[in-house]
Amino acid sequence: MTELLHILHLEDDADDAYLVQIALDSGGIPCEMHVAASREQFLDTLHKRPLDLILSDSSIPGFSGLSALKTARKSHPDIPFVFVSGYVDQLNSTAMQEIGGAGYVPKTDLGQLVPTIKQILSNPPPTAQTTVSPTGDNPVDRLINIVQALSMARNLDTVMNIVRRAARDLTGADGATFILRERDLCFYAEEDAIAPLWKGKRFPMSACISGWVMMNKQPAIIEDIYTDARIPADAYRPTFVKSLAVVPIRSDAPIGAIGTYWAVQHHASPQQVKLLQSLANSTAIAMENVQLYNELEQRVDERTAQLHELNSELEAFSYSISHDLRAHLRHIDGFSQLLLADSGKNELNETSKAHIARISHAGARMNDLIDDLLKLSQITRSEVSRSPVDVSQMAHDIVEGLQAAMPERRVTVTIAPGMKAEADKGLLRVVLENLFANAWKYTGNVGDAQIRFGINNNSEQQAVFFVQDNGAGFDMSYADKLFAPFQRFHAEKEFPGNGIGLATVQRIIRKHNGRIWADASQGKGATFFFTLGQTASG
Repeated sequence: MTELLHILHLEDDADDAYLVQIALDSGGIPCEMHVAASREQFLDTLHKRPLDLILSDSSIPGFSGLSALKTARKSHPDIPFVFVSGYVDQLNSTAMQEIGGAGYVPKTDLGQLVPTIKQILSNPPPTAQTTVSPTGDNPVDRLINIVQALSMARNLDTVMNIVRRAARDLTGADGATFILRERDLCFYAEEDAIAPLWKGKRFPMSACISGWVMMNKQPAIIEDIYTDARIPADAYRPTFVKSLAVVPIRSDAPIGAIGTYWAVQHHASPQQVKLLQSLANSTAIAMENVQLYNELEQRVDERTAQLHELNSELEAFSYSISHDLRAHLRHIDGFSQLLLADSGKNELNETSKAHIARISHAGARMNDLIDDLLKLSQITRSEVSRSPVDVSQMAHDIVEGLQAAMPERRVTVTIAPGMKAEADKGLLRVVLENLFANAWKYTGNVGDAQIRFGINNNSEQQAVFFVQDNGAGFDMSYADKLFAPFQRFHAEKEFPGNGIGLATVQRIIRKHNGRIWADASQGKGATFFFTLGQTASG
């Protein structure tokens, strides 16, 4: 393969992107790589640059790989799309295949990447199809296939999409409509015809043949529409329709109708009407299944919402284990392999030294992340045991520790005297350690760094503690994400961290039946307020 490939790679981890690039270079695939670390960068590259291949992680913050695949298929259905992911469980393989995903390569085995790409480019996969394609010429066989498709439908749009095409296929009609009953109206919800009919329109039940069918609970077979008094001829003159057959959906209490139309005079045979009515009966069952499925889904959603907060810690922990920690392990392994390959040829050069530095950094980050995750997990499971706490003295102890760890820092810290609380002493210390550590960190670039810790009373006479600094601050438009695990508002090089500290603080405050919030401005510092669910003196 000698042609230069233009590749779009959706990946927010620079080290993973680097290892993919090396795998392609080592495998003899010359390429121009466009790495997109966000949804906006992905869309911009997708629409502005010529591309031969798309690679994608399973997800990046705010944008899943399957969403990227669906987006790419809309505008570029012929570009091969390959997932390169460290977490295959995040990918729904069935959904991926249905919308045209070409393959999957695990990040732990990038040796598969080049063979996979070469195989795909030499034998491109067919474009995904979503239409119903009944097999066999026997109408009964086709009906069985259609019924099977209806049994899998999970929403009304899918049911209508199947039925409108199936009605034409079973009867050989030139057009078909799917009509829903809306109280005293007939809603022509969907159609499949050689020319437009009445899709999207509503008519009184008494003014259309589908209404007659539903009110009389029986089919209507009309060979010449202009000789039947039940037909509003003026409504049909602009159309191609000369003959029709309409059957009710559910005979005992019709909820809709299926209409078929012919452009020449045609008398629907008993077999055609029987097939059409069988289709309508199956449609009624499918619609009832959809309603039942939606009701069950709603119940599940309600239960899920009730359990969401309880499970959020576990989900965050599981995601970190599967994504963040695995990523660091991959980096250690990948760069170690590169180092071994280089050292066998000659003395270590500057590039090899840089690889070693990356290994060291990834290992250190992994250890920090493991520690923070374990703390979060332990706090989530811990019980609150309240006792009197001298909050002011606790704060002084924490600040002394920070100053001892960084004696070169000059920070003015003001702590209100006599602050007391009824709280879990160990957990409250974790709260203050995190809030003071953040204030200490984010005032690192301020010449006259200042931190204040005090107490106010709110309208409910609750004690409101606050930790205030004049540091980097943040944009309040992102405040809703502030306490979510793994959320960071600043570059790691400037302010290192894992984005777990504030999530830990919020869990502890909630365990005390309190709440925590913040007020900040970029470049002008931040203030964190919290209550502990009880009054306190100060």
